[in-house]
Amino acid sequence: MNQPVRIYGDQRSGNCLKVKWTADRLGLSYEWHEVDVAKGETRTEDFLAINPAGQVPCLEREDGRILAQSNAIIFHLAGGSDLIPDDAFDQAKMLEWMFWEQYSHEPFIAVRRFQKAFQNMSDDTIDPQLMAKGRRALGVMEMRLLSRDFIVRDTLTLADIALVAYTRVADEGGFDLDEFLGVRSWIARVENELELDYDEGRVTALA
Repeated sequence: MNQPVRIYGDQRSGNCLKVKWTADRLGLSYEWHEVDVAKGETRTEDFLAINPAGQVPCLEREDGRILAQSNAIIFHLAGGSDLIPDDAFDQAKMLEWMFWEQYSHEPFIAVRRFQKAFQNMSDDTIDPQLMAKGRRALGVMEMRLLSRDFIVRDTLTLADIALVAYTRVADEGGFDLDEFLGVRSWIARVENELELDYDEGRVTALA
């Protein structure tokens, strides 16, 4: 992959941090451009010229090509690295969990976190299904992690990076991670692998 690249993102967003953490883990050179979603900076004419969907993260390659969607970006960045299994089935399993994260995890855990921590919505005004479905997602992860240290194999893959981004801050959405001790232990392992500080990506860290 040509270097350097430019990454557009909001460091309060787990989806954006996935990209930053993957690039850092791989030692890639990049320019980070902070885009404040809360201030509407993804809706400006300049940003929409980069990504008409008006979303971060967004990757701009040295050759000018643009790539959006967090899990697509980290898959592109990590090509040929140890973050993607060599075994074809394990690679497909990694993608399975990355697709699951965007469909069955992020829409509940990240959305409830956004409403509670960013919009200051009270628990009685938040859709109760977000809590129920988020806890179900954490339960699925707990069962997966009963007999393994990481999501796909015995070492870190993109599936772990994709899933840890919002799981590690699920408490900001009102989820009690003490109910999911396997998940808590896994979070610590992934944070250690990525050399993350506890406060990185938390609302209070950027408030």
